[in-house]
Amino acid sequence: MSLRKDLAIIAELVNANARVLDLGCGRGELLAHLQKFKQVNGYGLDVDPEHIRICIEKGVNVIEQDLDAGLGNFADDSFDIVVMTETLQSVKAPDKLLREMLRIGEECVITFPNFGHWRCRMQLLFFGRMPVAKHVPNTWFDTPNIHLCTFKDFERLAADLNFPIIERRVVNLNNVESPLGAVLPNLMGPVAFYRLGRSDRATT
Repeated sequence: MSLRKDLAIIAELVNANARVLDLGCGRGELLAHLQKFKQVNGYGLDVDPEHIRICIEKGVNVIEQDLDAGLGNFADDSFDIVVMTETLQSVKAPDKLLREMLRIGEECVITFPNFGHWRCRMQLLFFGRMPVAKHVPNTWFDTPNIHLCTFKDFERLAADLNFPIIERRVVNLNNVESPLGAVLPNLMGPVAFYRLGRSDRATT
């Protein structure tokens, strides 16, 4: 089975033989792929018992852990890269978790839906209701997303925390980079992949 397009983009950002931590690893598809094709030493965190069972069946190292409890059980510089896919907006304290990710990892890769996308803006402007779109599919009362943000919001947070943006990939709903997303990312990009580093190890 081929890797999901969004996970394939993340896989491209991970070096061979890296130490990887996947926060909210789900069924372990990314780590299983990275172990097979890039020989990484990886661990995943998840709270869903069924996800944990599937990860174990795939040979993926997994720990049952709630991200809102923090990452205090991991020492500084335990990993080369920490990954979090479509989860930042659903944790209680995104800023604290981001600090923890770059305490235990030299770099991190984060993806999240953009609340500044034009579809969201149009729904708010013309209908006066919380947006529902492919990249933010839940209604306001049943959504797990408690900290929706825009690309500009996230980039401001990264700057405030002094975490350099090493790379940003803005994609469309098919997880393909587009010219419009490159020119007007906060308006035209529904999802972005951010690779962050620490100021003491900045490469840009």
